[in-house]
Amino acid sequence: MNVLSVTPELFPLVKTGGLADVAGALPLALKEKGVAMRSLVPGYPVVTAAFRKKKAVLQYPKLFGAKASVYAAEAGGLDLFVLDAPHLFDRVGGPYGDAGGRDWPDNWRRFAALGQVGADIAGGAVAGYLPELVHAHDWQAAMTLAYMRYGKAVATPSLITVHNLAFQGQFAASIFAELGLPAEAMSLDGVEYYGGVGFLKAGLQAAWAITTVSPTYAQEIRTPAFGMGLDGLINMRAADLYGIVNGIDVELWNPATDGHLAATYSAKTLKVRAANRAAVEARFDLDRDGSPLLCVISRLTWQKGIDILVSILDQVVAAGARLAVLGAGDAGLEGALLAASARHHGRVGAVIGYDEALSHLMQGGCDAILIPSRFEPCGLTQLYGLRYGCVPVVARTGGLADTVIDANEAAVSAGVATGFQFAPDSGDALLHAVRRVVEAHAAPALWSTIQRQGMKADVSWDRSAGKYVELYRRLLSRRVSQS
Repeated sequence: MNVLSVTPELFPLVKTGGLADVAGALPLALKEKGVAMRSLVPGYPVVTAAFRKKKAVLQYPKLFGAKASVYAAEAGGLDLFVLDAPHLFDRVGGPYGDAGGRDWPDNWRRFAALGQVGADIAGGAVAGYLPELVHAHDWQAAMTLAYMRYGKAVATPSLITVHNLAFQGQFAASIFAELGLPAEAMSLDGVEYYGGVGFLKAGLQAAWAITTVSPTYAQEIRTPAFGMGLDGLINMRAADLYGIVNGIDVELWNPATDGHLAATYSAKTLKVRAANRAAVEARFDLDRDGSPLLCVISRLTWQKGIDILVSILDQVVAAGARLAVLGAGDAGLEGALLAASARHHGRVGAVIGYDEALSHLMQGGCDAILIPSRFEPCGLTQLYGLRYGCVPVVARTGGLADTVIDANEAAVSAGVATGFQFAPDSGDALLHAVRRVVEAHAAPALWSTIQRQGMKADVSWDRSAGKYVELYRRLLSRRVSQS
């Protein structure tokens, strides 16, 4: 089965969040199940610099303003198409904005180009390659499905995975004339969205199927509270909506072999984690008193509930816990965390930014990871936590609720608890969860049981990849029945 994946990020080449991890790991998992997935990714500088060997398979004399090429390449076992369009992607900054964090004003043009190329490839533009199905990720790739719908690949099955419905790609109606779509596409049934153009909305409308990255999130986005204005459309498409939990790369994230750790370990050698704890304490300049060491590895934003954590930081310290924070985001939250670090020297430490190696070390050395998200489509850090014996403490929402078993009395008695859940998304509820953690940590036998139970959880891509294959086959059978 040949599948084309269209994605704005792809680990290990370019990453701003969990989407990249998913887009990079899924093709490898699918390969073992007989699916050949090829990924189309924008030619950002970090992407084009990674290839010495590349072959031009498609040329555009003019693609949204200037010439562009599509190269076939390979990296880390991934088969790729790279859209080399310097006028769109060769810029200093991030994939979506400049070094100051401001969105590129022509993001609509950049990702419409990605979508057009994806649709062209789906329609047979690359000699010798014709995908049987197209899988698009988030709003940046969503227009692929709109271009397919109004172009040559209209009969090719497609699906879109929504990693986070909050990011939708909404633009002014004035851009429509430059998209190259027929006039009828600017309608409620097409790309029109609240008087403008909605990229994600267009993809949701055109896709044969819609997936989200957890079953609970698939149901949450059907409600006004989580639907971000799209719940009406999603409910109309409810029969084609599926929730499939993400997995993680268990080779990359493996405490028994992880080169980022001070000491590797397994569920049978948990005491070895002490060396990693000491390394974390040194990095964050924390006291070494044996009290529970909690961590946060996150974007520092409202969605992630970091403001909730900030509001109770003094009480977290008073409850007997220490905290190490790694992340970047809202300047106000960054400042509040740095202030807390100064106020509670030795008890709270913060590193502003992102450091992949440090994130591994924290999972391998901290006792628990706090994830107080207001909404979380899936979440990956709790899966890393389970894998590493870093006990997840999560808000009861989305994929967090689907992947962590709360250490309530019944679950503890049955020996199945893997972490701690809390609700609602409030400071009082989070603080109560932290106090439960402190209490459980004081009982070493109980704590190690929770750690080991989490480490036994299947967080690999195997089961989830199987569900994608099942869905792909279902969509292909629809194509056959319609032909």
